[in-house]
Amino acid sequence: MAPVPPLLYTYRRCPYAMRARMALLVAGIGFDAHEIVLRDKPAAMLALSPKGTVPVLALPGGEVLEQSLDIMRWAFSVSDPAGWWPRAQSAAHLALLSLCDGPFKHHLDRTKYPERFEGADPAWHRAQAVDVLLRPLDAQLQASAQLGGDLPCATDLALFPFVRQFAAVDPAWFEAQLPLPALKAWLAGWLSHPLFTAAMAKLPSGQATRFPAPPVLMPPPASPAATR
Repeated sequence: MAPVPPLLYTYRRCPYAMRARMALLVAGIGFDAHEIVLRDKPAAMLALSPKGTVPVLALPGGEVLEQSLDIMRWAFSVSDPAGWWPRAQSAAHLALLSLCDGPFKHHLDRTKYPERFEGADPAWHRAQAVDVLLRPLDAQLQASAQLGGDLPCATDLALFPFVRQFAAVDPAWFEAQLPLPALKAWLAGWLSHPLFTAAMAKLPSGQATRFPAPPVLMPPPASPAATR
């Protein structure tokens, strides 16, 4: 009998779920994915994780991982020959991750969904988001091809979906107003990369489906320096 694969409750456009799917793909872990419907979340997911947000990973042994970073950590504990996880554990990388998931996400939400936050000024929050994370990222990427150096690491995977979401709020403004060439090249490299394409596979909603695995181990994105 074939082993039971992990089951990931996910939502295609959620940046937290994106980072989890990308890590599982990089680690070469086969999994089933249940694409949820936001207005009708599955009872089985809520029984496992009453918080009601994705991603949620149910492991065959009964363990449930409810946070995207825990899922990434577990995936790379299973398989990480290229060292994606340990290269992301420096103090500088952990600080970037804290900025992304803390103040940057705070400002991103108020930029993208100002109607959900009373008194939110989206232009002010947009400027704050740039200062708190995007400028530091650009400065680091001026010196290295990826946040992991010449090769990407788990920090690249963890931050990319949120930078992508910010850029997509107003693409014309992002391209015209921000002089952040290294960041833009890094983002473009990931947007066009086969790993991202594989992670964004469209699945039927409301049911568990075997997530399609990429056919080959994918190389890292091209160096931003090569794309400027």
